Amino acid sequence: MMELFFSAFITMFVVIDPPGCAPIYAGLTKEANAQQARAMAIRATLIAGAILIGFALVGEDLLRALHIDLDSFRIAGGLMLFLIALDMVFEKRTQRREERAEKVLAENLNTSEVEDVSVFPMAMPMLAGPGAIASIMLLTSAANGPEQSLVVMAALLAVLVLTMFALIAAGPLMRLFGARVEAVITRLLGVLLAALAAQYVIDGLRGSFGV
Repeated sequence: MMELFFSAFITMFVVIDPPGCAPIYAGLTKEANAQQARAMAIRATLIAGAILIGFALVGEDLLRALHIDLDSFRIAGGLMLFLIALDMVFEKRTQRREERAEKVLAENLNTSEVEDVSVFPMAMPMLAGPGAIASIMLLTSAANGPEQSLVVMAALLAVLVLTMFALIAAGPLMRLFGARVEAVITRLLGVLLAALAAQYVIDGLRGSFGV
């Protein structure tokens, strides 16, 4: 059982990639305060966990019923991530936040609006992306009996807990570098995110057309 746990843990850890998602999350939430960023990190992890557990239980039946191929998830998720990456590189997201802040000040409100990124793009498709969905579906389908399925679920939960702590810690660490360094890092992460998005699309096209 321990061998199965570590195998499932390593698989889900590599696919979800908490160290890689954390700095991207910090870039997406750089205008949020610590409490807001922490709340979004917890919410994103819980939503991603619910999505992955749901697909682990009924994913194959659902996709089969809807006549949807998993490669379609890769292509759609890649395109959505690419739009987010463009916003990060060209700081359009920052411009929109400044415009919203000015509107809030004009209306004499005491709280500033912060864009909630917990559902999209963090929970889906960053954490519960096509790769994670495919992995958890394959792991549970290969499990023999309910005991092994529970071991796979325990490994998934362990990875999600580590992911939540990584997201919570990312913001304070990024803020220590200062605004200029943070802007450079955000643009760099945007480029990396664009490359990840392109890879999703390429993998989806390869799977769909057998290239």
